Amino acid sequence: MSTRNRTTSTGAKASNVKKRQRSGNFGPIAFFVSLFIVAVGTIQLVSTFNTYATDLAHLNSLKREEAALIAQKQELENDISRWNDKNYVAAQARERLGFVFPGEQSVLVQNPQAVTGGTTGEQTTGSADGTDTSKQLPWYSELSYAFKKADEPAEQKNTTTQNTKGQQ
Repeated sequence: MSTRNRTTSTGAKASNVKKRQRSGNFGPIAFFVSLFIVAVGTIQLVSTFNTYATDLAHLNSLKREEAALIAQKQELENDISRWNDKNYVAAQARERLGFVFPGEQSVLVQNPQAVTGGTTGEQTTGSADGTDTSKQLPWYSELSYAFKKADEPAEQKNTTTQNTKGQQ
């Protein structure tokens, strides 16, 4: 019996050693398979979060667009209610179309500056060189003046510009 136990125990030891060797061979393969599974899972998770973020941004833009459309709708409803008012319609007809009530006389002023005595914003602002635009020469006079100025020597130009700045 002792010889039999020895062979059995020796055979068991040999099979245990073989199992350890086999399981040791599958270690790197199992590691890479598990690494692959983790990588695919991570890619899937990142893709899901990316889709979620994109959909959330799209939802937010649609909500902003909805708010803008609601505001526009409210503004249009306000316009409709104003146009239902007879006084507003009359005021718009007088302002836009020049309508008058029976018995009134319409007067159209061609030059409002002559009536008010004011000047438009364009005439009150000076040109880039500081001259007043209301005293502007005709284009052909300005052209001949520019040619004369261009023909003057440089020293004379500097004194001329200094004199004109001193006069203003």
